[in-house]
Amino acid sequence: MRKTLLLVDDSILMRSLVKAFLSSYAAYDVEVQYAADGLEAFAKLQGNPDTDVILLDINMPGMSGLEFLEQFKREAAFQGIPVVLVSTEDHAEDIARGLEAGATAYLPKPFTPQQLHALMDRIFAAPSGGVSGSR
Repeated sequence: MRKTLLLVDDSILMRSLVKAFLSSYAAYDVEVQYAADGLEAFAKLQGNPDTDVILLDINMPGMSGLEFLEQFKREAAFQGIPVVLVSTEDHAEDIARGLEAGATAYLPKPFTPQQLHALMDRIFAAPSGGVSGSR
C-alpha cells in the first residue's frame, strides 16, 4: 500500500536519512516529499491534501515547527493528518508544548530506522492516524 509522507525540515542530511530509512521499510511503500520550512509545507499540502503523515522539525528558519503546527491545526482541509514532531529538543516541556499544540507524537533526534518504522506502523495502522504513547 502506498503512503505519502511530508518531511518538513531544513536539514538536507535529515532529508537524506529519512529517505534512506524509509527505503528499507517493508510494511508500506512510502513516497517522501520535502519542505524546507513551514511556508513551503503549506504549499506542498495545497497540492497534495491526501498526505498521510507529516514529520515536522521544530527549529526552522522563517516559520518554526510549532508555529506551523498551530496554523495547520486551524485548517479544516488538513484535519486528520497526523503530525510527528522530530527534533533534538527533547526536554519534557518541549514535548508537552508540541503535544498540546496538536502533534500526534514526538520522535527525538537522533533516531534509528527501526524507531521510525515502528512509529509509521502505529500511525498507518491507527484508524484516524492517531498514535498513543509515542515518544
